[in-house]
Amino acid sequence: MPTEYSLHDVLDRMYDNQLALEAALMELTLWVERRGSADVAENVRGALQAFDENAGHIKQGLARLKVAQKQ
Repeated sequence: MPTEYSLHDVLDRMYDNQLALEAALMELTLWVERRGSADVAENVRGALQAFDENAGHIKQGLARLKVAQKQ
């Protein structure tokens, strides 16, 4: 039985925070873009690509860690 602060739980919450930050940044990006700063919005979208690229790897790693902890 995992403890309340197991490694998997902590990393899973960090992943959830990453997704929340990505969503918040995208909302701000849309807001900035509507106010005429398309260049700034495009720069932020480029930086947000890292979130998208890493999300799958993080989720796979969490799934493997969860399986390993059960064994």
